[in-house]
Amino acid sequence: MDFYLGLLQIIGVHTLLGLSAYVVLLTGQVSMAQAGFYAIGAYVAAMCTAMFGFHILPAILVAGLVTAFVACIVGFPALRVKGLMLVVATLAFGEMVRMFFFNFTWRIERGGELVGPNGAEGFRAIRFFPENGWETGDVTVFIWCVVAVIMAVLWWVDNSRAGAVLRAVGHDETAAQSIGLNLTAIKVGAMTAGGMIAGMGGGIYAHTVTHIEHLVFGVLLATFAIAYPILGGLGSVFGTVIAVVFIQGFLVEGLRFMGEWRSILFGALIVLAMNFRPTGLLGERMPRLFKPRPSESKLEPKGAE
Repeated sequence: MDFYLGLLQIIGVHTLLGLSAYVVLLTGQVSMAQAGFYAIGAYVAAMCTAMFGFHILPAILVAGLVTAFVACIVGFPALRVKGLMLVVATLAFGEMVRMFFFNFTWRIERGGELVGPNGAEGFRAIRFFPENGWETGDVTVFIWCVVAVIMAVLWWVDNSRAGAVLRAVGHDETAAQSIGLNLTAIKVGAMTAGGMIAGMGGGIYAHTVTHIEHLVFGVLLATFAIAYPILGGLGSVFGTVIAVVFIQGFLVEGLRFMGEWRSILFGALIVLAMNFRPTGLLGERMPRLFKPRPSESKLEPKGAE
């Protein structure tokens, strides 16, 4: 039973990672920075609980806010470029964050032992859940409560004018700018929201594994982040969840006996999806801002015969 609960925890955390990329992809930007935001959130939340005695909930909120701030700062210069240049710029940021934590050491004495990040050795003894008597089921419920809240917020945003604005920018920047939308503010806002979600996901991840190190937050994790919403489709937040279940539940865990061949299968799946289902499993929604107004043009002027 613990195995399946642990798998649900992995799926929940990766759902947050995928949703963080989903927000950015709505604006038409492909960002590889999510792994970097995830790492920042993981280390910040771990420091809050292990070093300063925070409860897990304020710890992941602090991690989300810190990561949102960093994402906002990164967003202004990064989003001035497009396409492959944006991919390279955000990938470089993710690697910079990873190497920062590779060299980052800050330990304090707590409970008779030194705790905190220790460079290449990583951050050990992140024991909030076991020290406070949380069982595996309790942790799983907590993770999915956070996922449900964030999905509900994103679903509400997606079905409001804000969601239509994000999609309008992603669909056609020129048309969006022509109707008065501030492209920079919208893109940076999406990057900030995505960073906050990734940071919260990273904070939860750190506490489920109890030991984190820089190697986890590499290019593969960034690839997973953007693969989930691309495969699931940008039509709904539920597409990302479906993609995470398929990739983590079936490809990664279900086909574990295939070893490294799973990576080849994953790559082949992305190629097939791009060719046969380029808009993802649940497709892509047209922004309402660009839809024609209902039958206004069909009205005849008064007095016309």
